[in-house]
Amino acid sequence: MYLKTLHLKQFRNYSDQQVEFSAPKTILVGENAQGKSNLLEAVELLATLRSHRALRDRELVLDGEPIGQVAAVLERHGSPVDLTLTLRSNGRRTVGLNGETLRRQLDFLGVMNAVQFSSLDLELVRGSPGERRNWLDTLLTQLEPVYAYILQQYNTVLRQRNAFLKQRGDRVLTPVDPSSEKSGTVLPSPDPTQLAIWDAQLAAIGSRVIRRRARVIERLAPLAQVWHQSISNSQEVLEVRYAPNVAIDNDDPTVIQAAFLDKLQRRSVAEQHQGTTLVGPHRDEVELLINQTPARQYGSQGQQRTLVLALKLAELKLIETVIGEPPLLLLDDVLAELDLNRQNKLLETIQDHFQTLITTTHLGSFDAQWLKSSQILTVKAGQIQP
Repeated sequence: MYLKTLHLKQFRNYSDQQVEFSAPKTILVGENAQGKSNLLEAVELLATLRSHRALRDRELVLDGEPIGQVAAVLERHGSPVDLTLTLRSNGRRTVGLNGETLRRQLDFLGVMNAVQFSSLDLELVRGSPGERRNWLDTLLTQLEPVYAYILQQYNTVLRQRNAFLKQRGDRVLTPVDPSSEKSGTVLPSPDPTQLAIWDAQLAAIGSRVIRRRARVIERLAPLAQVWHQSISNSQEVLEVRYAPNVAIDNDDPTVIQAAFLDKLQRRSVAEQHQGTTLVGPHRDEVELLINQTPARQYGSQGQQRTLVLALKLAELKLIETVIGEPPLLLLDDVLAELDLNRQNKLLETIQDHFQTLITTTHLGSFDAQWLKSSQILTVKAGQIQP
């Protein structure tokens, strides 16, 4: 696939800017805080409907404006595709495909595929389990767009079950009169069958999340291991393991649901005491080990960078294998973070195979041949010039 044009209107610090991409590699050069990363973020949004830099759409719309828009023309399987994402400061976003507004955002996902690699991705190794779950979910959404709907269903049931558990915990009331002999007044508990209904729904939808996460790690892990060995000159062995909160030993949904319900039963007292759900894929972990040692605890900064680079290269290969076309690669100021060996490995892999958008503050990291074969754009205060 090839991104031909990108049009940003009232998005971040861009008022109205159109960019035409004329080479497989585009280098966006400029000082910090000029809008380079914002452009990559716009592409990321079109691919995943997610931003790793913003939680709310109002952060994405130009200050003082009610609406922002990202539009693109993408060539996919030899045919042009028009994509439009409209963001509102106070309201629901809408998506359009080939001039038609889509009723379901799910139908927008999977049209454009992209892998983003930024300095923030070191949090994949150093950060909380939530960082790794988000990374895994973003990858899965591109490979299997229906997963976004499944995950949304799971999070909805999880919120409702948590509210129910909290409600049960709040039913012990402290009397107004402190001289009362009773320590509290206990109201009748809600019907326990209601909790059983939430349990069944959580287990049914949660097992679908677990199965898909397990399958994608099973495919990604060997690819990442091969890349890691290559980058580290076979000195280190990388292991990527899925560690689900509900232990599984096969892919049978019935077995997984039974294990889920069993663990919910065993944790029921703790859940009622804490007023929150303690069982399910929202507590999964992805374990990253170098030479059988947890990379988060013991990996040097160089090892951690090698690990993340291997994961990103594995993502590129896996997406290409599944969808049948190379995805876009978005490199946000990472070359300066990599030593010469890792830079060379990354640049060798890219060549002209993956359309690549690269941000940098200077061109010193690129050799003359790369610069000659790249489109170079200058970014300054939300303005982009050749």
